[in-house]
Amino acid sequence: MLERNPLSSFAAHPRGCKKTTLQPVLALMFKNILVVCVGNICRSPTAEALLVSRLAPRGIAVASAGIHALEGKPMDATALEVLREHGGDHPDHQGRQLTREMLRQYDLILTMEQGHIQRITQLAPEARGKTFLLGKWQGNQEIPDPYRQQKPAFEHVYQLMAQGVESWSQKL
Repeated sequence: MLERNPLSSFAAHPRGCKKTTLQPVLALMFKNILVVCVGNICRSPTAEALLVSRLAPRGIAVASAGIHALEGKPMDATALEVLREHGGDHPDHQGRQLTREMLRQYDLILTMEQGHIQRITQLAPEARGKTFLLGKWQGNQEIPDPYRQQKPAFEHVYQLMAQGVESWSQKL
């Protein structure tokens, strides 16, 4: 007997599949999300804080790590300032190095750049199918690194991440 795809009943519904019908199914599939950037002090902790504010009430856990993390370092002061100006906070963040075990542990991995996806695939090829850009729903928008730049660069990056988080929050 052939195994049946659990989502096939949604697609076969005579009125078609509504987005709201699939949301509970997707929420069950993604219970923990990892956000990845390079140093884990600017972009990924900001996106982590934004996702936590949107997804924690739904029981979805979010964490972050860096490909070349500044381990144990706090969030960049300008990134934290911009996050706070928009009503968020992440005062206890400490940079964490991305590991192969993390890539196995999380259900969904969101990155800032295509190069991050390539590095993740090198580290754990099996993680490729669950690794996407945070800006996937904005035409695979990459989010540039604002590290060591002026505050307007951080503000621009914040806006790009907020758009990505909004889109992912609607899909999950």
